[in-house]
Amino acid sequence: MRVLICPDKFAGTLTAPQVAREVAAGWLAGSPESEITLRPLADGGPGFVEVLATALGGRRIPVPTVDPLGRPVTGEVLLVGDTAYVESAQACGLHLVAAGERDVRRATSYGLGVLITAAVEAGARTVVVGLGGSATNDGGAGMLTALGVTPVAGDGQVLPYGGIALASCERVTGTAQLRGAALVAATDVDNPLLGLHGASSVFGPQKGADRADVLALDAALETFAGALERDLGVAVRDLPGAGAAGGIGAAMFALGARRESGIDLVRAATGLDAALDAADLVITGEGSFDFQSLRGKLVSGVAEAAAERGVPCVVVAGQVAVGRREAAAVGVQETHSLVEHFGSVDKAMAEPAEGLRAIAERLARQWAR
Repeated sequence: MRVLICPDKFAGTLTAPQVAREVAAGWLAGSPESEITLRPLADGGPGFVEVLATALGGRRIPVPTVDPLGRPVTGEVLLVGDTAYVESAQACGLHLVAAGERDVRRATSYGLGVLITAAVEAGARTVVVGLGGSATNDGGAGMLTALGVTPVAGDGQVLPYGGIALASCERVTGTAQLRGAALVAATDVDNPLLGLHGASSVFGPQKGADRADVLALDAALETFAGALERDLGVAVRDLPGAGAAGGIGAAMFALGARRESGIDLVRAATGLDAALDAADLVITGEGSFDFQSLRGKLVSGVAEAAAERGVPCVVVAGQVAVGRREAAAVGVQETHSLVEHFGSVDKAMAEPAEGLRAIAERLARQWAR
């Protein structure tokens, strides 16, 4: 039996390559004669660089940078030929900030600008930036500052870091130091920068923003968008994807970046379509398979692609909050969860590898008969 294993990460526990390896080990324990193909996946969010490095090879360059609160952290640039891949979550990620420390009003994307600068200094002619999973809501202002484009107040003073300070932004000054490199914003989020579907309203609450914060941040980003349009000549506020990663998409578009689908980029790099064509069964998964998963996220995309080929698809997740009928609507035959397996969220978080192996071994004995 030819089994394609192509999961996303399990946020907070295992990377996508780790998930794939554990599922494969469990399956082969139950069906040693099966032919296993691993294609760990990611969209533009956490795990983007890890998955691409697994698929493409290349050179991984460690880069000292800062997290959303300005504390030292190490990210990396993946250099493949003259194309560099950078992951915003390595500098701006929500996972870098403990729940009690989150301050979405002042969190900065400056660290991402440091990573992009390192990519340019390494000789990249194209820099692909995966967007997603951020703790920031500063419209990419911190990133721009690190690249040489500085938001300033009416009196010419440089603004403090964070989205809330952008309410005082009168203009942006300077030129991005990109040495002619092209930028690509890799995201599957099509939210605009502002309004009910914008960065602050949709993603702000996930980062600790209350209703007052959401309104204040949205107003601040509107002021910032006006400055970007006046001084950089790009109207960013309504562009699809401008709201990605707390508005970093908007700043990238202001620098001339083009937008690409993160999952499509990873899909091409990993050869997912050819692997789907050759599979008898597809196993995918993520940390939480919920109703957001059904709205164009990675796992539902894999399931739909499998269904188009008449290949059954099984989802293994940390927890499952989707009913059988809803799962079937996107092409999922079965769902299995670590929480169900262990009977405890704490146990599922503590021993995800063991749980994945046990579930996969059980699936192998069932499906490979």
